Amino acid sequence: MQFSRNRLLKLNPRLTGDRKSENYPFSLQFYQVPPTENISLSEFETFAIERLKILKSIENLGVSYLKGSLDYNSKLENELKRLKFPYRPPQIDISDDVYDQRRKDHISHFILRLAYCQSEDLRRWFIQQEMDLFKFRFNQLSKDKVQEFLQYSGLEYLAISGEEKKQHQDDLISSTYGLSSTKLEEFEFYKVRFQDALDLVRPRKVFLLQGFAYIPHTEILTLILNDFRTRLSKALALSARSLPVVQSDERLQPLLSHLSHSYIGQDFSSQRNTGKISLDQIDALSAKSFPLCMRQLHKSLREHHHLRHGGRACSMAFSLRVLV
Repeated sequence: MQFSRNRLLKLNPRLTGDRKSENYPFSLQFYQVPPTENISLSEFETFAIERLKILKSIENLGVSYLKGSLDYNSKLENELKRLKFPYRPPQIDISDDVYDQRRKDHISHFILRLAYCQSEDLRRWFIQQEMDLFKFRFNQLSKDKVQEFLQYSGLEYLAISGEEKKQHQDDLISSTYGLSSTKLEEFEFYKVRFQDALDLVRPRKVFLLQGFAYIPHTEILTLILNDFRTRLSKALALSARSLPVVQSDERLQPLLSHLSHSYIGQDFSSQRNTGKISLDQIDALSAKSFPLCMRQLHKSLREHHHLRHGGRACSMAFSLRVLV
């Protein structure tokens, strides 16, 4: 990416460069190719902050609601609409506005890679929020769009034909939880090399035949997310190696430093915060500091607004141990 010194923020910033719609055929991507656009420093900062707002909203919703629930999806969809983030394929040919949104999505992701590759904690936080965002967007795709996206991304996950589905009907039904013969026609199955689906093969969740695993549509996302996590983790490690070169640019170093300390909570390493935790910090701290039992109790309390008798007793015992 090249940056100009223009600090004037346009009311409707439109990225420069050739407008080739084939560069962004889908509303989501694996972010494999870095952007080559010329943007101003003001756009650089604006795009990054807007994406951070989205990732922070995803984190907060994941604490307040069960991920994937109706309430969670509804709240996240409203937030993405408010921030004009492309999360669903358009019903008509791609317009200039949709194209600009997708390019902003592409560029902002790579900007945050530079800011959030600086430490293990930052990388972990960034990967988790990006995975949750990717999962939500993937679930918005129709079956036809899923197959197109898989082919475009170079993933060898091929949807099997109706004839092949009937041929292995009994095996597919017995290996898929909750599947009956009446629902078989509605289910999509993907043929995947078994070594690419070991997480599903090991617990015997899929049907195996001649070195291939037959993955139902409900489970294919597990494989895609693992692939997304692996690629992003490697990309962040590579970005960390080149970070000294980027930070040597006096224009970018302050911006990246500011971004890496934004929207992920306060720094609790300083002396002034020792022993002081406010109520608004509890949700964030519970996810990484509570033991597993208390983490589940806290999650249940946030979702149902009450605890059963056994949960209250366990919570009181934990509080006493902390006080001692």
